[in-house]
Amino acid sequence: MVKPDGTLVPLRGDVRFDHVVFGYDERKVILHDISLFAKPGQKIAFVGSTGAGKTTITSLINRFYEIQSGTITYDGIDVRDIRKDSLRRSLGVVLQDTHLFTGTIRENIRYGRLDATDAEVEQAAKMASAHSFIMRLENGYDTMIEGDGANLSQGQRQLLNIARAAISKAPVLILDEATSSVDTRTERHIEHGMDRLMAERTTLVIAHRLSTVRNANAIMVLENGEIIERGDHDQLLEQKGRYYELYTGKKQLA
Repeated sequence: MVKPDGTLVPLRGDVRFDHVVFGYDERKVILHDISLFAKPGQKIAFVGSTGAGKTTITSLINRFYEIQSGTITYDGIDVRDIRKDSLRRSLGVVLQDTHLFTGTIRENIRYGRLDATDAEVEQAAKMASAHSFIMRLENGYDTMIEGDGANLSQGQRQLLNIARAAISKAPVLILDEATSSVDTRTERHIEHGMDRLMAERTTLVIAHRLSTVRNANAIMVLENGEIIERGDHDQLLEQKGRYYELYTGKKQLA
């Protein structure tokens, strides 16, 4: 990580929000007094209806927007004191919608870290559970990707996206429910890849399927920009509140 003055600081992945308030303008506040922390190696999940503020939280870590009040720190450093390009390189992002470019599979994975060797590309693909399908393609890692991956399945595109995040060596991962648009068999492949990817990294998960967050260290339940419940899976079930209603199917995510 590089500070604005050029000072180099290695990042471990300790992310903290302290009484953060954010709105796109003063009249419409999106997040109200958000406080949370994620230590290196922890998995923190965000659950809530559409518009509850889940994606906004991860956008603030990226500094796509600036907060109105409070602080967001990364290893004790205010994110406003970290150069944006350096900050974003330290974050690995796996979204619902994957974007691949015209080029070989090898080049698409290497996009996560341009100085990666061929061996590191293959290691990242193995970590992401992508190596086996790549080797079944006619030209393996030299197979050309066309039209944003039109010649690959949705699941295959997502596995390449995970491989790209794996090769980046970013200490913090942001996962926006990467399995929501694939079949169950492919979902298992993707989840195995993500489990290996998450080991020893701080992971922030935006969850649409509650089954994917049972093993999170902490689950934040958001409603109207506020954290209304927090705890691990068992603790939240014991509370018999909003998370319990969602998990048992008494209520649905809107």
